[in-house]
Amino acid sequence: MGEQKVKIVKDQKQMQKFMKSLLDDVRAMETMLEQNWFENDIVRIGAEQEMVLVHKNTYKPACVAMEALEKLDHHPWITTELAKFNLEINLDPREFTGKCFSDMQNENAIKLNIIQNVLSEMDVSLVLTGILPTLRQHHLTMDNLTPKDRYFALMQALTDNMMGNNFGVRLEGLDELNLKHDSPLLEASNTSFQVHLQVPSHDFARQYNIAQALTAPLIAIGANSPIVFGKRLWHESRIALFQQALDTRTSHDHMRERSPRVTFGKSWINESPLDVYKEDITRFRVLLGDEPMEDSLDMVKNGKVPKLRSLLIHNSTVYRWNRPCYGISDNGKPHLRIESRVIPSGPTVTDEIANACFWLGMMSGMTDTEKDIRTKMSFDDVSDNFLKAAKFGIDSKFTWYNDTKTNAVDLVKNELLDLARHGLRIKKVDEGDIDLYLGIIEERAKRHMNGSRWLLRAYTDLKSKAPEDEAAAAITEVIMQNQISGKCVHEWEMPSEDMITGYRPNHLHVSEFMTTDIFTVHENDIIDLVTEMMDWKDIRFVPVEDNHGKLVGLITTRMIIQFYLRNKNNKKQVIVKEMMISDPITIEPTANIVDALTKMQENKIGCLPVVQNNELIGIVTEGDFLRITSRLLRKFKVN
Repeated sequence: MGEQKVKIVKDQKQMQKFMKSLLDDVRAMETMLEQNWFENDIVRIGAEQEMVLVHKNTYKPACVAMEALEKLDHHPWITTELAKFNLEINLDPREFTGKCFSDMQNENAIKLNIIQNVLSEMDVSLVLTGILPTLRQHHLTMDNLTPKDRYFALMQALTDNMMGNNFGVRLEGLDELNLKHDSPLLEASNTSFQVHLQVPSHDFARQYNIAQALTAPLIAIGANSPIVFGKRLWHESRIALFQQALDTRTSHDHMRERSPRVTFGKSWINESPLDVYKEDITRFRVLLGDEPMEDSLDMVKNGKVPKLRSLLIHNSTVYRWNRPCYGISDNGKPHLRIESRVIPSGPTVTDEIANACFWLGMMSGMTDTEKDIRTKMSFDDVSDNFLKAAKFGIDSKFTWYNDTKTNAVDLVKNELLDLARHGLRIKKVDEGDIDLYLGIIEERAKRHMNGSRWLLRAYTDLKSKAPEDEAAAAITEVIMQNQISGKCVHEWEMPSEDMITGYRPNHLHVSEFMTTDIFTVHENDIIDLVTEMMDWKDIRFVPVEDNHGKLVGLITTRMIIQFYLRNKNNKKQVIVKEMMISDPITIEPTANIVDALTKMQENKIGCLPVVQNNELIGIVTEGDFLRITSRLLRKFKVN
């Protein structure tokens, strides 16, 4: 999450002071680039591993990150993330050669095992997944924000810069998600495996453009995040969810363009990382700042390497999918890196390392074979490929070199695997590592199977046999089991009902099992319409709402039957308003399942409209409880 010691810039004097420091950092980097200060004689790689923490008995987010860190004695390689149910590992930088990938996998596995041993004492497990299937909107309240000054400052700064009334998400796939949220904490839905590649300063622009071109096929073959809040959406929904979660823009009557802070970019870069830094300073307001720790221009003048802290702070609040990074190596020399942020976490450590190996191999290979990728592809096509890959994953069709059309699988199998193998051999990567990790990518392509495709097929099948919440819990349980086994995702079997062992619904919120596909009427509709709707759709309860979605009444089958029994010979046309319950008992989406059941029993009613801020958002009926109960009875029956 970037620099930790930061604060909101509260007044004009602070803003001016920080902006002066930021511009000084840009000028300092310009001088360092001109005078060739950077470490260019070695290539290193690194990675950051994000994870989700879940309760073992519910598979729901476990907000125990701070407690876990205490028990872990604050190892320097583990850190917090935005939400209390996330943690992050920083893997050691290592030279891009030899057994670098198997060494990275071993290091990651060891550190994850250390964390899991501590979490097990808390009855919690870690899960590697781009978006946790059991995650729901109510898990993303500010109460679950990690209690650190940087995170509070970031959330407040984004909220202060909001032009509209709410943050929100609107996505369409097999299902549709359209919701508003009161904070940017929606960002915490995403977990990634972020890979870093050190590049020579004089070749940064060329290699950054190559990274942009390779982003789409990397997403397509490695997609792992198609389920958001129980909805089946884009194959890599992290891409859209992250952008929309932090989008402070709003619509206007005019067509002025404003860029989102999460961005792929608008064009190729031409000369150096300063192209990106200057673009981001120009387009995006400063969100966070701090008192300058150094005079970077004076340090450069005196031959000292500056930390460029102000530039790093601003860079950490603009979320490019390929982000330029500045750092200082252990030998005291500055270096430049490209950070690929599109690789999702999981579904296994081996799958992640295979994704990293594929990307880094392609980067090395294309750097060797292409003098200027801009002569082979337009940026518009590269940007279009990026969006297609996020939406359709392994099923994407791309525009590639010289305007040729190709699907993702053929591109990987016929061109990019050979390119990656060539690039890895240039770096003298161990042949065993090459065969292992590129073999995984090749098998995904051959079987047309990656994490997203498995998740979509498995979740769709389970949803046809079990309630949505149970299906999500089952998927999470199977992911955890396969992560322990280490079997790569293209080899995973489709889960069956027999594999669902740990599901416990007693902690369910109403929002997790209510029906949201509701059939409603208005108060001036005729009662005959209600009768036909109940017959056509086999439903017993019809909420009454106004033009703004506000609940104003309820009609039940019992009321309909009583009405017709009493008015057999009455031909007068009756409207809904004349017979509806005008003040039905309701429940909020955050209520517990036990609270809902108790309310229905105490009031001797068969349904509860679910209302939030006076708006009808769902309904809970006796049938919902019957489905949950019957599933549990079948599962735990005594033979």
